[in-house]
Amino acid sequence: MPRAGLTPERVIAEAAAVADEAGLERLTLAAVAKRCGVSLPGLYKHVEGLDAVKRGIAILAVGEMTARLAAATSGVTGRDALAELSAAYRAYAAARPGRYAASVRAPAPGDGEHAAVAEQAVAVVASAFKGYRLEGGDLVHAIRMWRIACHGFASLEGETAFGLPESLDETFGRLVDALDEAFRRMAPGSPSSEA
Repeated sequence: MPRAGLTPERVIAEAAAVADEAGLERLTLAAVAKRCGVSLPGLYKHVEGLDAVKRGIAILAVGEMTARLAAATSGVTGRDALAELSAAYRAYAAARPGRYAASVRAPAPGDGEHAAVAEQAVAVVASAFKGYRLEGGDLVHAIRMWRIACHGFASLEGETAFGLPESLDETFGRLVDALDEAFRRMAPGSPSSEA
């Protein structure tokens, strides 16, 4: 009989905590079972396996990050929205490294639940970019550029890969400035977009 109070949602929440502490790559079902206070066979009454747990963490993380990004960009536009969006992304990656690692995976084909939360995240980012007046393919490219830049920075920062003494916050601010300039040039009607 399943342990009272243990649900698939609670298993995912506990697994996310383990991933944040140990790293997603070191996440095991044995560690999750121990944290939940059940045997490993008992855990299988609530989840199908490690891949299902990682998928659940990804969905949880994308939902959490989307909420943070939306809150950070509420009431701001243009470069301010870009800066707040980027700072919220960086902060989430630092605070929840295991969840963040799970969040970067694209949904599997046919996974409607995961695709839906990913679409919500893209919608929040697109809304934050409204001040740049980008549409269609230009908006998609801008979102990808932003995600690549923020993911690269957050991943390297998480691995303590920056060894030089200059301020990381200043570097991050310059990265945001560079993205802002690029997005302004991509905007319809800008001199470089008409070239």
